[in-house]
Amino acid sequence: MGAGWLMLPLMTIAPSAPVPAASAATAASASAPGAGGTSTADFVLPLVAVAAAAVLAAYGYLRRVRRSRTRTTPGTMPGHPRPPTLADAERQARSALVLADDCVRTSREELSFVRERFGVLKGEAVKDEVGAGEGVAVEEGAGPAAGAGVRGGRKGGAGAGAEAPSGTAAGTFQGARWRAETERETDTGARAAAEARDRPGTTAEPATGAGGFRPASRGAEGNARAQAARDAGTEAVTGALVRAPREAGAEAVTQGFVRALRGAEAELVAAFAMWRRYEEGFPEEAAARRQALAGVVGRCAEAGRRLDAEAAALDQVRGLEGPGAGAAAEVAERRFRALAVRTVVAHGTLTALRERYAASATDLVTGSVEQAKDRLLFATARLNEARQAIDAADGDRAARSLRAGEGAVAQAEVLVSGVERLAARLREAAALVPAALTGAEADLAAARHGRSRTPLASGEQAARLAHADGVLAAVREELTGALPYDPLDALRRITRAVARLDVGRSGVLDAAALLVAHAAVDSADDFVAVHRGAVGPEARARLSEAARTPVTDTGSAFEADTAAREARALAERDVRAHGTPYPDSTTAGLPGAVLGGILLAEDPDGGPPASFGGPATRGRRHMPAP
Repeated sequence: MGAGWLMLPLMTIAPSAPVPAASAATAASASAPGAGGTSTADFVLPLVAVAAAAVLAAYGYLRRVRRSRTRTTPGTMPGHPRPPTLADAERQARSALVLADDCVRTSREELSFVRERFGVLKGEAVKDEVGAGEGVAVEEGAGPAAGAGVRGGRKGGAGAGAEAPSGTAAGTFQGARWRAETERETDTGARAAAEARDRPGTTAEPATGAGGFRPASRGAEGNARAQAARDAGTEAVTGALVRAPREAGAEAVTQGFVRALRGAEAELVAAFAMWRRYEEGFPEEAAARRQALAGVVGRCAEAGRRLDAEAAALDQVRGLEGPGAGAAAEVAERRFRALAVRTVVAHGTLTALRERYAASATDLVTGSVEQAKDRLLFATARLNEARQAIDAADGDRAARSLRAGEGAVAQAEVLVSGVERLAARLREAAALVPAALTGAEADLAAARHGRSRTPLASGEQAARLAHADGVLAAVREELTGALPYDPLDALRRITRAVARLDVGRSGVLDAAALLVAHAAVDSADDFVAVHRGAVGPEARARLSEAARTPVTDTGSAFEADTAAREARALAERDVRAHGTPYPDSTTAGLPGAVLGGILLAEDPDGGPPASFGGPATRGRRHMPAP
């Protein structure tokens, strides 16, 4: 534009055109601007054009620089986000671990209700369907977990046990279990028959019935005992025969969900193992560490995908929006009524434990009864809402309320079972302390005679012996003193003090270390389960490490115990930092439900209940907008 303006006078000169005459005054004024015949105003537009061009050039340069910094390949894929930093990748991995762990725990809880609905978990459910006297109730929360790992046993109906192995056909598994159960119960009846036969007043005669004997008429007492034994054997076999087909069908219904849950659990365990190695500094290269974090996120995503794939099928099996809501509500209400009674008993049990043992013995379950009552209060309201919605044929509201009530019942069961289990383990530990002291004295004597497997300097050996002597003396003083003591802590101190001598003996001290490890792992797992709305990834990773540790000797038991106690401490720290959600809410039990992850805290009323599924489906039970 500026160049055109400057060239305009030249383009308008035409020599052949006539020039009109002008006066001298007019000619003088036209030539006044300068000797060259050009006015200063002629340069204004070119200068403006040059300035505008400079501004546009600067803007274009800055835009190119900014866009080149926000794309992975300069010049292509405009607007693509820049690669995340290592800190961003760590935050993403933490969030993925927490979300995947929550999905697995929630799915396990809901699946326990599904399996109980179809008569897989509880003998009471089977008895209700096939008639009185034909179901055998499963004892819950008794004794330490079995198997190679610390978490090998079943815990109080929270959905962790009595399930077919992943990848095993339901019919084959149930057939083998039915045969083993039938043989075991038949042997029980035969043993009872043999005992009754050996008692005075009975004689062996030709076999009749399942017991294999017939009592002679030598007294009413002998006849009654023999008859009871025979009836017990017959009832056991009959009960096993009736239960087998129903349980096989129920396993077939829930097998796909169990397989998906087991697959998700395996992916989550692998993700936690990778995260733990990352926390410990392995690998060391920056690129490898970034790749490890990507692997953690990928494993968590796969765990969620497995659960998401079965969420729709589980909803179809349950039918909470339709005819299945009534049966599901009956299962939840039955467990609720049983828990109401157990909570009252647990309150008395905890009071007795505090009177008998030191305060540290019950620290693991402090507040558990109160939290269980809070969860039951929340469950009462939600189950009532579910019944009202069922009566009104409001399927969406019934499903939402019922799932919230089931989650509260499951967490109340975890809390109450924790008190019951701790009471049993404290009794077991108190009975084991004298034997542990005796075994420790034998190890000390062996160490004094130079039988330690690890050669030590004389000063180090003397220091360890002195420490062990002091620990054993303190435990003996607690046993014989008038003040209460903590049996589990006593076993922990005894086993750790003697283990430093490295004598290599096994037996009672291994059993004591195993009992302590079980108590620590179960306590940490219960705490995370009922506070998962606030617990971060570090505590969950330490808990996963403790749970997957194969406890075979004292050393592995110490590792599991240490990891579990660290997990519990980290979880308690996270809960304190999180605070109480919805502190001003007037809804009974709402803060505890959100803190426990029963509700997802997405709405002012607490949000939808957490359901079976991964990140894409676990919050699907939203209330429809009015």
